[in-house]
Amino acid sequence: MKVVVDLTRCQGYGQCAFLAPDVFTMRQEALLYDLEPGDERREQVLRAAAACPVQAVHLDWTATWHAAEQPAPPARRNTDGRIVIVGASLAGARAAGVLRREGFTGSLTVIGGESHEPYDRPPLSKQVLTGQVPHDHTMLPHLREVDAEWLWGAQATALDVAGKRVRLADGREIGFDRVLLATGTRARPWPNEAEAALEGVHTLRTLEDAARLRQALAARPRRVLILGAGFTGSEIASVCRELDLEVTVVERGPAPLVSALGGVIGDVAAQMHREHGVDLRCDTTVTALEGDADGRLRGARLSDGSTVEAEVAVVALGSIRNVEWLRDSGLAAGVWGVACDAGCRAVDTNGLVTDDVFVAGDIARFPHPLYQYQFMTLEHWGNAVAQAEIAAHNMVSDQAHRWPHLSVPVFWSSQFGVNIKSVGVPTFADEVVITQGSTAERRFVAVYGYRGRVTAAVTFDQGLWLEFYQRLIERAAPFPPEFRHVDRRAGVGPVPARVPERLVATAGATVVVTGHDPAERRASLLHAPQS
Repeated sequence: MKVVVDLTRCQGYGQCAFLAPDVFTMRQEALLYDLEPGDERREQVLRAAAACPVQAVHLDWTATWHAAEQPAPPARRNTDGRIVIVGASLAGARAAGVLRREGFTGSLTVIGGESHEPYDRPPLSKQVLTGQVPHDHTMLPHLREVDAEWLWGAQATALDVAGKRVRLADGREIGFDRVLLATGTRARPWPNEAEAALEGVHTLRTLEDAARLRQALAARPRRVLILGAGFTGSEIASVCRELDLEVTVVERGPAPLVSALGGVIGDVAAQMHREHGVDLRCDTTVTALEGDADGRLRGARLSDGSTVEAEVAVVALGSIRNVEWLRDSGLAAGVWGVACDAGCRAVDTNGLVTDDVFVAGDIARFPHPLYQYQFMTLEHWGNAVAQAEIAAHNMVSDQAHRWPHLSVPVFWSSQFGVNIKSVGVPTFADEVVITQGSTAERRFVAVYGYRGRVTAAVTFDQGLWLEFYQRLIERAAPFPPEFRHVDRRAGVGPVPARVPERLVATAGATVVVTGHDPAERRASLLHAPQS
């Protein structure tokens, strides 16, 4: 029996923990659960799923998750032919199930670079590292019921858009009529290969990464060094303190989470780290990892001239989008991801929308109408699921019945006993105001605004309010909000959000336009030499 919880929808009511306490656990508003409970708990889990007020607990991955929010199925469909999905993680696996649910009866092939079935990634930095859940209990449920050819351990190396073929590393070519690109991201490694190869240096992205890091933490190292205080780094730091391990976090920015939530909330996150005993070093970088004669990590040198002794280091410096295999495909693909329209259709290097190439998940760079149609990529669990559903629906629907991907971004994190949730894009803001609660109590709602309208909200242990603020964002409600709540503190007004400057990822390729006649004029990507 396998369980998955849509934590973007979970609002912390705790009914599941009451009805199935051996499977679900509430820590304040943060829900932890066993993804693969024993069959003897089936009745408990079924009752818990039925009682969830927001229907966030799922036992059948192929079921419709948001059926009540979708219009009736279109009358005209393209339900035959050959569809290939490149990427068998969350978005790819979800799209495969939705395609069959939408009535696609043709050939369906899913190409996965990893050698095993898709798994849920959020538990890797939480339940798996603490030992609450074994790493092999994170598989997504009911995958085998999707009628498809699953190619595990098959690396895609090229996409021939004109010839409609996907080339694999073993020389095979898989033909398609329509293709979905959902190759996701990989962890950004430490740039010095010799230092990255030291025993004790880890990244956290895959099932195998989580298993190795869990084993390293279980060995009780004297100190853990974490490079980067984003969500992954902060969650690992939280786990280390929960395990009573000494931990040092080195962050190049002024505070944790600044790149995602801005400086105001970053200051709160920094206080949380230090209150829980984390040795937090901000405005600092690691200049070198040092090992002994046997190739084992012993510590690091920092940019301020100091050193840190550590037996385990976790490199949490963000991710790299898996798009190199698309380099000569003619698509607008680069370090920024793969450009697509709001219907998940890929854009080629000329800026033209394709009809048979679709994109979903972490690599999709799409325009969002709520944010001035700026192109954005969202490496969030909820976005991968929602975008996969949109892409799958549009792949089998005619032009008149396709849906736009207009979901407001939602993500969550559990760290230091606090459930942090966000709706909207906090970095698309110039001001922020605490509308409820208190930052000192670590229980509050922060609302972000840009030029007089609400653009995002972040909650600390106040997840029940997220849906309310999502509706404000969707209707472009005025900022600052004019309503008053019982728990709103007097004299609290908007302050600068202190968000980082929005940078556009353009490194690696330059667009070159050639030709004079409109029939000949074309754009191409000129890639920089590999360093």
